[in-house]
This record gives sequence, C-alpha cells and structure tokens, in this order.
Amino acid sequence: MTADIIAAFPRVKLMQNEPLSNYTNTKTGGKADFLAFPADLTEVQELVIYANQQNLPITVIGNASNLIVKDGGIRGLVMILTGMDHVETKDNQIVAEAGASLIEVTKVAQRHSLTGLEFAAGIPGSVGGAIFMNAGAYGGEISMVADSVTVLTPDAKLKTIQRDDLDFGYRHSRVQDEGDIVITATFKLRPGAPTKIQAKMDDLNARRASKQPLELPSCGSVFKRPTGYFAGKLIHDAGLQGYQSGGAQVSTKHAGFIVNVDHATASDYLAVIKHVEDTVLTKAGVQLETEVRIIGEDPAQK
Repeated sequence: MTADIIAAFPRVKLMQNEPLSNYTNTKTGGKADFLAFPADLTEVQELVIYANQQNLPITVIGNASNLIVKDGGIRGLVMILTGMDHVETKDNQIVAEAGASLIEVTKVAQRHSLTGLEFAAGIPGSVGGAIFMNAGAYGGEISMVADSVTVLTPDAKLKTIQRDDLDFGYRHSRVQDEGDIVITATFKLRPGAPTKIQAKMDDLNARRASKQPLELPSCGSVFKRPTGYFAGKLIHDAGLQGYQSGGAQVSTKHAGFIVNVDHATASDYLAVIKHVEDTVLTKAGVQLETEVRIIGEDPAQK
C-alpha cells in the first residue's frame, strides 16, 4: 500500500499511519493506514469511489465516543466527518450534517424553541454516530425524533431513507447492516418553550455529571441494558467497581463505565470487559453484551 491516496486528494486533510488514540474518547487505539477529514459530501463521495477502485476498506468512526479501536489499528481508509457539521432549522425540523455534535444540535433546538431532543443534551457523539447506534439516554432515543436520513451507499450513491425504513432498534439502525455512510439527518421536533427546554437539559446534564465519570476518558456506557436488569447494578453487585487491568478501570463512580486512569491501551479495556462479562455471568447468570463498538485489529504478537 502506498501513499498515492494522499497525492490524489491534495485538498483533503489526509494523514498516513495516524494514531487513532489522538481522536478516540478513551485516548486509546492503534494507527489508521490513512485517516481523512473530508469537508463535504463531494469529498466523501470521491474518497469512497477511489477506495473502491483501490480495494481499500473504509471505516467511518464518527466522533469516536462510543468506540474502542483495537491496538493493531485499522487497515485501509478511516474517515472522521467532524468537518461536516452544518446545522439548520426549517419549520419544526432540524437538518444536521453527520459530523455535527449531537450536543450542539440540542442547543440549536433550544434556541429555536423546538422540543424533543432534550434527552440528548449530554450525549457526546456526532449526528452520524447517533443515527448509526440509535443513541439514547433518560428514556429518549434518536428513533423518536429522526424523520429521515441521507446516506452514501457503499457504491457511492446518495439516497434518502425515511424513518420507518431505518429499522431502528435498541442501539441499532439499518445503517449498521448495510455499510452506508450517514451524510445528513433530519429531526422532526415540536414547538416548545425555550426556558422549559433549557431547564430539562440542565436537569439531565446535572444528573449525568453527578452519576457518571465525565472527568476521565471513557467510551461511555459499555454494556447494553440486559432485559430485566441494569448492567451497572449487575457489575456493582458483582463487586467489580475499581477492578483494573493495566490502565483501564471499572469506574468507582458508575459501574457501567470503564475509564482510562493510567495510559490505558485498548487491550486493557478489552481485558476489563472480558473479566466483567465472565464475572457477571458466573455470579448473576446474566450474559452482558457490549454496547460500545469494538473495531480494528489485534496488535501483532511480539
């Protein structure tokens, strides 16, 4: 593999062998063969066409918040779309590009007296990632407000998918299954009083700050909620808070989080996850399933 892609796209911010630990919320992860920050749809489309021609695998990592990149890194082309962050309102709708911060979108909604997105006021992901994962918190989910999504298909065709065809489920959307790249999302909201909207956002953010270890690097909530249980309580009841492998630790503030307390690697994170899964299964008989997306390759054996 050569750096021809860099020469082919002189106007695109493109790097070779770039450590993804510089971008992930956990501050862990190996290198991307090539990392691109496209500024608009045209650049994304041209990169996808080029990568297909060169048989380069493509990975889009959103804001890299609910994500663990293995220490072996990611082969091919990785794209981060945070340069595509335009947000606009139209009547009771918000149209946001995939790289826009979900938190910023909630602020735009509040300023325009639109209610329905308050639950997302503290979710640190991008719009694209939120659609991909059907992000949710405090009883709300993106599926409740998403009206349509425009995506780029793996063969670089643009199409719009309506809400009913997005196959939303718990931390799931059709985008995960088909390899589409989210370009824009349209959210359908309702008129509301901006002071009440802000009060609800402030309340949820205060609750989040009091319960979650926001002061330390983490990948957010690690495990899905098992039917009939809460993952954090199962982990707490198993006596795992404070359990540490390398620099990764089960948070002493919220057992559902794993935090980077001392220059952790992705392998440290994965070791903690496995230990938690095994211990909870043994003690409670419940098989935990990760919510966090785990991608990339294992490190080379020394």
